[in-house]
Amino acid sequence: MGKNGDLTLTLRRQRLGRDTAGCAMWETMTERRAIAANQTALVLCDVWDRHWCRGADERLAALLPRMNRVACALRDSGSLIIHAPSDTMAFYVGTPARQRALDAPQVAVPAPLPHPDPPLPLDASDEGCDTPLDTPWRAWSQQHPAIEIDHERDVISDDGAEIYALYRQRGIRMVLVMGVHTNMCVLHRSFAIMALVRWGYDVALVRDLTDTMYNPAMPPYVSHAEGTQLVIAYIEKFWCPTVSSANLLQACELGV
Repeated sequence: MGKNGDLTLTLRRQRLGRDTAGCAMWETMTERRAIAANQTALVLCDVWDRHWCRGADERLAALLPRMNRVACALRDSGSLIIHAPSDTMAFYVGTPARQRALDAPQVAVPAPLPHPDPPLPLDASDEGCDTPLDTPWRAWSQQHPAIEIDHERDVISDDGAEIYALYRQRGIRMVLVMGVHTNMCVLHRSFAIMALVRWGYDVALVRDLTDTMYNPAMPPYVSHAEGTQLVIAYIEKFWCPTVSSANLLQACELGV
């Protein structure tokens, strides 16, 4: 880690500018920023043990080892790790990490700040599964066991008001969001990117440890991987910057 317990991150976002001919174009911008590890939280959004869509399950399986490595590195650096597997809180009743969320002094969630909300670049009106023989059902019961939970330090919650209270209690200023699915839960959950931006928090998406629910048979008719990149670009343009897992690991372990 860096001096005084800082993590030095390279944040990427996009802004609308003009090229040399004066034509409108999107420019990629990067910013190096030092953030205090103990004022930083990592939220693992809906990293469930099972999904009804086989394609989603298979892509998550490929991400899990690195997701766990990033969570462990940030925890060891002093950051707060929040496990947010929505709709599974019954599984964690009575555990220290779940009780820690319930015990935080409750505070009123602020009125949301105004923020533009342009339409997403993907059509997921068919539920977004690329293995189309699968049909929706509640397949999940807990967070995926490949993600370690440290019950002495971590928190479990899927409720935006509970998590906001924890941020206030712990003095959290920066929130990193990792998990699935970027065009759905990662943007829209009560604890996720849109809510955080409207609460006035600094937020960054871990761009290589996420996925989308998108079927290439739907507009804009691109591959699944291209669809995911379109949503990441949309977030960088309209909501918050992104950061790579390599940068996070380097910041934790080498202190760049």
